[in-house]
Amino acid sequence: MRYVLAAALVLVLGMPPAPALPTGDRAFEEVRRIRSDRARQAPAADTAHVYAIDNRAIAKHDKRTGALVDSWEGDDDGPIIHLNSGIVLDGRLYAAHSNYPGLPMVSSIEVFDVETMEHVGTHSFGIHEGSATWVDRHDGSWWVAFANYGGRGGQPGRDPSWTTVERFDDEWRVTGGWIFPDEVVATFENMSNSGGAWGPDGHLYVTGHDAPMLFEMRLPSAGSVLDLVQAIPVKAEGQGIAWDPVEAGTLYTILRSGREIVVSRMVER
Repeated sequence: MRYVLAAALVLVLGMPPAPALPTGDRAFEEVRRIRSDRARQAPAADTAHVYAIDNRAIAKHDKRTGALVDSWEGDDDGPIIHLNSGIVLDGRLYAAHSNYPGLPMVSSIEVFDVETMEHVGTHSFGIHEGSATWVDRHDGSWWVAFANYGGRGGQPGRDPSWTTVERFDDEWRVTGGWIFPDEVVATFENMSNSGGAWGPDGHLYVTGHDAPMLFEMRLPSAGSVLDLVQAIPVKAEGQGIAWDPVEAGTLYTILRSGREIVVSRMVER
């Protein structure tokens, strides 16, 4: 069953109505919260720990108790400026990174050893199609989103509709690219896509910068626009997301206003 969410604001402003957002049969139930002073950009998770990612810092917490285990912090004048969403693979945390709100936009993937919490590697994209906001590994490839903005940090002549999701091989060569449908771009307002992760069902789940909404997407059968399956309300203030690697259907989101990581479980309605 699908329901239509009205776009009254654009009508008041005399603009064409935004395309409707489909809703469906899934919801998220909050399980618990983990307090972290570094919960500003995104969470990441492995089998035993959850990580809170800030612009220049990462906090490692025990997944069960929430206790702070370790951390990494960069220098205020160091090369790491604006970390975003990350994923933990084989003992390494891979985090998307950019110089937001600087121009021209430059991006990289920064790599951390989760055992020692030391910075151990980097891959630079240089000037690319936007600012890297999330990275994931799926179906034998790397996936990275490059955000474009309509306001602060935006490149003149571009807006959030220029935001792209790109697929890379192991040598970081582009093997595909997609954009978001208009109804999702409309929710970004002047910001962009902040979080993204491939779910246990093989669909891509993404968030904006502020809205408490998770968008379930899939690759299109033709063309270059991602298919929107449904919009799912979630306890979040936009920003990054992460799926638990061992508890299928468990999702981590960020409430940056309260510096909390929210642990939720997907349920069928």
